[in-house]
Amino acid sequence: MANVKEAHGLHEFYLGIDVGSVSTNLVVLTGAGEVYHKEYLRTKGRPIPAVQAGLAAIQRELPDIRIKGVGATGSGRRLAAAVAGADIVKNEITAHAAAAVCFRPDVQTVIEIGGQDSKIIILREGIVTDFAMNTVCAAGTGSFLDQQAARLGIPIADFGEIALQAKNPVRIAGRCTVFAESDMIHKQQMGHGIPDILAGLCAAMVRNYLNNVGKGKDIRPTVLFQGGVAANRGMCKAFEDELGCPVVVPPAFDVMGAVGAALLARRHVKERGQGTSFRGFGISQAQYTTGSFECSLCANHCEIVNISMDGKPIARWGSRCGRWEQAEDAADGQGGRRASPVSAL
Repeated sequence: MANVKEAHGLHEFYLGIDVGSVSTNLVVLTGAGEVYHKEYLRTKGRPIPAVQAGLAAIQRELPDIRIKGVGATGSGRRLAAAVAGADIVKNEITAHAAAAVCFRPDVQTVIEIGGQDSKIIILREGIVTDFAMNTVCAAGTGSFLDQQAARLGIPIADFGEIALQAKNPVRIAGRCTVFAESDMIHKQQMGHGIPDILAGLCAAMVRNYLNNVGKGKDIRPTVLFQGGVAANRGMCKAFEDELGCPVVVPPAFDVMGAVGAALLARRHVKERGQGTSFRGFGISQAQYTTGSFECSLCANHCEIVNISMDGKPIARWGSRCGRWEQAEDAADGQGGRRASPVSAL
């Protein structure tokens, strides 16, 4: 793409970064809030190289793009913010809710299921009123489906379509991966077909989700289904059957956290009326090192995380008193927080 602005008449682009345990997602959003480009990468336990790879890919695809604001979210949001120079850092609940409301202002329930965790967000008139997360039981996450698909020799990409072919879905215990697998083996030995078993697995996962993450929640339509598992049409149908209402899957369902981060960055930059703290796409070539040390300046003995770029410290966090974060801000010569890279908002 030779000239992004001329080709599309756009003058504002915002970057959202969502670093999770399984995937790292980057989204380039237009000033109008539309997804212009997205990158979905596997984190593989190395969040910094994943962010760098995503930025390098965006630069290759959009060499003339100018970023006006950056937002970071996800379990690795602090690290991503430090690496990229984010203008705002927000938790996953806030980011997913922002993206959902932008896509469907009438949304009242957000179901989000990723590879290692799942969450539910309850909204009323665009405001988050309740939420819950599950980070303990694998039976309520995408890894549950991956494991069972692998055991059956079914490509995970085909899981949902095969499940929709079921004529008589079997009931499978889904409260635990161990019970689910043994029950699935039993159903196979009884002669049930693969489509019926897969549909039963989808239904079991939905029951697990609603009985754990969604327990006690006032689930009302419009219901949005977000996260990588939303690609599974069998799961969509299972949720619709259980809830008795349509389930909407946004076009950017797999990167909604990054979309929300970009939207929040757009609002933050405009409200602040200042330029972005984005370090630029050149950081994809920088050398980053991470480490930690124990602060002995008081009885708390906090473990301080230190992030360095090309040998220079760029972010620290972990102190209860904020001493090291403030020291980093002073080193930047700005007298206040530089770009929220060390603050989990």
